[in-house]
Amino acid sequence: MRAAIRTVLGDIAPEDLGICDAHDHLFIRTPMLPGQELDDAEAALTELNAFATLGGRAMVQWTPWGMGPRTDELPALSRQSGVHVISATGMHQAKHYNPRDLAGVYDELAGLFIHELTSAPVKAGMIKVSGDYHRLDDHARHIMAAAAEAHHATDAPIGVHLEAGTAALDVLDLLCGTHGVASHRVILGHLHRFPDPRIHRQVAEAGAFLAFDGPSRVHHGTDWRLLDSLVALADAGHTHQILLGGDTLTPTARSRAEGPGMPFLLSRLRPRIEHELGPDIAAAIFTENPAHAFATQWRQPPTADRH
Repeated sequence: MRAAIRTVLGDIAPEDLGICDAHDHLFIRTPMLPGQELDDAEAALTELNAFATLGGRAMVQWTPWGMGPRTDELPALSRQSGVHVISATGMHQAKHYNPRDLAGVYDELAGLFIHELTSAPVKAGMIKVSGDYHRLDDHARHIMAAAAEAHHATDAPIGVHLEAGTAALDVLDLLCGTHGVASHRVILGHLHRFPDPRIHRQVAEAGAFLAFDGPSRVHHGTDWRLLDSLVALADAGHTHQILLGGDTLTPTARSRAEGPGMPFLLSRLRPRIEHELGPDIAAAIFTENPAHAFATQWRQPPTADRH
C-alpha cells in the first residue's frame, strides 16, 4: 500500500504536497478567546492566496472537533486558492468546550475520530490532542487514549498541542510507551515556547516530529530563540524531524491585520533559515518533512461508516 496524504479534496501523493505551513488555522472558535473567532471565509481565502503567492502549496488546519473548524467550507477554499488543505479531528483541552457540547461524545471519542478520518463527507488527515502545563491531566489522558485507538485503526498522525511547550516527554511516554503509537507518527507542537535544547534533543532522539509554530507573536517571549533551536537540532542530526507553522488564532493575527499571518513563514522566516542553515535544510523543513509527517498508510476500519 502506497502512503498518501489525506486532504479535504482527497488523497494525494506525498511528493505533491509542496511547501507547507504545518500548523495553522483558517477557522477556530473557543470560549477562551471570546469575540476573537476566526470565522470569515473571505479573510481565510485572502490569507491562503497571500501564502500561495509566495510559493505556499499546502497548510494543515489543526482545529479539532467542536472548535468551529467549518470543515465543509475547506474544499472550496482549497480549490479557489490552489493550496492543499489538511483538516484535523481530535479534541483540545477541556477548557475550550462547554461541557454540554461533550455530552454523548466524550466516551465515544475513538469512534468519532475514526469517522472523521475515514467516513465523513470531508475527511480529516490528522488527529489533534492536547497536554496541560507541565503535566497530563485526566482529560488529556482520555483524549490521547482515544487518539491512539483511532491511530491504530487508521494510521493517522497525531499532532499534540504542548501547553507552553511543556510535557513533551510525558506525552511520548503515554502515546508511545503506554499506547504503542510509533514515535514517528507523533508531531509535538509549540516546542519553541519551551526552548530547552536538551528536551528538544531527547524527543528528537525518540523519533518524534518537532513543530515550531506560532513564530513572531508578541506574547511569546521565546521567539528570538527559534533559529537557535533549529540550528541546534540540525547540528545534532535531526533536520528531517523539524516542522514550521504559523498557528494563526485570531483575526488580528492575520497578515492583512496586525500580523504576521501565514505569509510570514515564507516572506521572513524562510530567508533567515536559508541564510543560517542553507537552502537544502530550508527545503527539508518546509517541503520534505511535512510530506513525511502527514503521509499515511491509510486503513479503513470495517465499522468506520457506522458512526
